[in-house]
Amino acid sequence: MFPWKQLLTKLKTRSLYLVTALFLLMTGCSSDIPRGMTAVTPFDINRYAGTWYEIARLDHSFERGLTDVSATYTLHADASVEVLNRGFDSNKNAFKEAKGKALFTGSPQTGSLKVSFFGPFYGGYHVIALDQTAYQWAMIAGPDVDYLWILARDKTLDNEVKKTLLTQAKTLGFATDKLIWVAQTQGTK
Repeated sequence: MFPWKQLLTKLKTRSLYLVTALFLLMTGCSSDIPRGMTAVTPFDINRYAGTWYEIARLDHSFERGLTDVSATYTLHADASVEVLNRGFDSNKNAFKEAKGKALFTGSPQTGSLKVSFFGPFYGGYHVIALDQTAYQWAMIAGPDVDYLWILARDKTLDNEVKKTLLTQAKTLGFATDKLIWVAQTQGTK
């Protein structure tokens, strides 16, 4: 005799796990700015568009081990922003790319966006420091203090700017002692 009761119990349990996992995944993908931080205003996406090089980042699984990381932002007519992230994987001796979409969370004059690389799931992308004169460097926070990026238009960044950004990041609660300083040695491809 087939154990229907046991099968139904297992299916219900697995369904509950699946629903719980999806709920946690969706609620964990917050686009809110971390507490105590403000996004840069005024912000001009037209000036921000183009290629930025990753100078430093806090470690996370989707960029782990990559060097020569860059991000290229392209504004579309519908006010969305295409995001092309690129990094060199030395284990595969090849560049990896990920294409995403960013949308403003409010006014386009404020540097607060949400970015998705995985369908309907968005995460916060908040420009919390920016060279508003020349748009040559920026500091980006994710949805919490576990995500931080320092970007520049060039592959290097002035030491005084680095010091200023590190001080600001530490004051905001980021673990600046855990930053990965990204090698930029592969050239452009």
